Amino acid sequence: MLTYEQARRTVVEQARKIARPRATATMSVWDALGFVLAQEIKTDRPYPPFDRSTRDGYAVRAAEAAQGTELPCVGEIKAGDAGATPLKPGTCVQIMTGAAVPVAADAVVMLEHTRREGDLVHFNRTPSGGQNIVLRGSEAASDQTILSTGQRLGFAELALAAQVGATQLRCANKPRVAILSTGDEVVSVDEAPGPFQIRNSNSVSLAAQVRLAGGEPVPLGNAADRVEDLRSKIERGLIEDMLVLSGGVSMGKYDLVEAVLKELGAQFYFDAVAIRPGKPAVFGKCADTLVFGLPGNPVSTMVTFELFVTPALDLLSGAAVRDLALVEARLGESLHEKPGLTHFLPARVDWHGATPEVKALRWQGSGDIIALSHANCFLMVARDRGPVDVGETMPILLRKDVI
Repeated sequence: MLTYEQARRTVVEQARKIARPRATATMSVWDALGFVLAQEIKTDRPYPPFDRSTRDGYAVRAAEAAQGTELPCVGEIKAGDAGATPLKPGTCVQIMTGAAVPVAADAVVMLEHTRREGDLVHFNRTPSGGQNIVLRGSEAASDQTILSTGQRLGFAELALAAQVGATQLRCANKPRVAILSTGDEVVSVDEAPGPFQIRNSNSVSLAAQVRLAGGEPVPLGNAADRVEDLRSKIERGLIEDMLVLSGGVSMGKYDLVEAVLKELGAQFYFDAVAIRPGKPAVFGKCADTLVFGLPGNPVSTMVTFELFVTPALDLLSGAAVRDLALVEARLGESLHEKPGLTHFLPARVDWHGATPEVKALRWQGSGDIIALSHANCFLMVARDRGPVDVGETMPILLRKDVI
């Protein structure tokens, strides 16, 4: 049985083997959030395109504005004003944040460090050359590559593209992920369940996780605990880039997923991982389609998706694998988990100033979605860790969708 680190490395290794350049489409910068860029974006001019003031204050020659001196103010420059005339010796100009610094000025003295009486400005501090000025081209030169192929587009990247006028972006098509739940006890979310049935919440959460990870979900509904129905739906899922199943991967009489996949020629790389929840997770490949069999209990499904499916989606998207969002927090309540498995416990992290404190939530096992809805992280307890006291530092895996 692999550790979660070994299982994750196995997924990355196999996904790299089948990753291919994806078909692309051109889309508006307004619509490209979460897509992977399939072109280089270059600057259309130097940035900033002029010497820019970073403060409200007075543009001066630094050597003329020592503490205690006074200079006449001969004008005003606000952001967007056309090029100002060169600054005359022995004068200053009032300037606003973002405005172009006039030629011959080499410093901006903050408004707070001056006193003005009529047109005469008294300086309370001695400026240094270059103070509060960003020089033309210091952020980026003209025709410089600022976004590269394979970058995932977040809000900052989209703002950068917009800044240089790249309003149409060529992006890789998102990998299509077939989602299939299993089990006679499962009914559609828009149906009334019988007394011993449950609605198909896994398909909803998996579709959301696929979108957050950069894929396009293809929901296939639910397969009954019958080989023929399961085989038919799995065959449909195998035409997509990836197939993610939930349920049917344990050791029970009606856990049929692995047997059906074997009949269809699947090769398996692991069928158990030393974690709780999520121990019976399965990963394999059928033809050129990656296949994940995730445990059916919802918390197990969510944890194993983040650990194993997300890095595969990164690679199939044409992007680099993102690291797990692991940080450290101070433990707010002691805990003792059974050794041998790495535990991912639903937990709540809160910040008291800059110091995060985490507490595991009370939960009723891996079927308890209600507890998980109150969690914003998973508290990770190493498989060889004994009792942990209050105040000790512990790793947590953040829920990126709520933090």
